[in-house]
Amino acid sequence: MDIPRRAGGDATVPAGPVARPGRHADPPTAELASLLGAAADGDRDAFARFYDRTCARVFGLASRVVCNPTLAEEVTQEVYLQVWSSAARQYDPDLASPIGWLLTLTHRRSVDRVRSEQSAADRDKAYGAAHLGREHDVVAERVAQRFEERQVVDCLDTLTATQREAIGLAYYSGRTYREVADHLDVALPTVKSRIRDGLIRLKNCLGVNTDA
Repeated sequence: MDIPRRAGGDATVPAGPVARPGRHADPPTAELASLLGAAADGDRDAFARFYDRTCARVFGLASRVVCNPTLAEEVTQEVYLQVWSSAARQYDPDLASPIGWLLTLTHRRSVDRVRSEQSAADRDKAYGAAHLGREHDVVAERVAQRFEERQVVDCLDTLTATQREAIGLAYYSGRTYREVADHLDVALPTVKSRIRDGLIRLKNCLGVNTDA
C-alpha cells in the first residue's frame, strides 16, 4: 500500500498540519472501525476522515508524554504513517476500540521518542564531559605549549609534595579535579587550591607571562 502523498510528492498523512486538541467528543466506535477497515484496504478518503476525527486525541496524548509541541507533532505524524502503512491491517476490534488501539500506538511512539531524545542528550553530555569538561588552567596550557618537558620536571621539584601530587594526577594522569579529590580523599576546594598554588609556582619558575 502506498502512503498518501500531497501534490508536492512528500509522504505524509493526508490532512495537513496536526490539529491541536479540542474539546470534542470521540466519534462513535462503529464509525471509526469502519473508517479504519476501509483505510486498511487502501481507501485514502477513509484514512483522511479517520485522521481528522482522531488527530486531536493523538496529538494531546503525545504532548503530555513528550512535553514538546514540535516533538508531539512529529510523533503524531509517525503514528498515522504507521497506521496507513501497516497497523490498520493489524487492528483487531475484538481486542480494543479504534481510539483505544490508536492511543496505545501513540503512547508507545511517544515513550520511544522520549527515550531516544534522552539517549541523545546523554551522549552529548558524555561527549562534553570527556572532551570539553576538564578544568584546564591557562597557566598549565601555556606551560605545556612553551616549555620543554625537562624544564617542567625541574620546576616541579620546587613544589610541595601535595602540590606536585595533585598536579601530576590532574595534568599527567588526565583526571578531573573531582577525580583527583576522590583519589586523594580530600575536599574538592582543597585540591583546587593545591593545584592553583602549584601552577603559580610553576609559572614563576618557568617565567610564563599569563597576562593578556
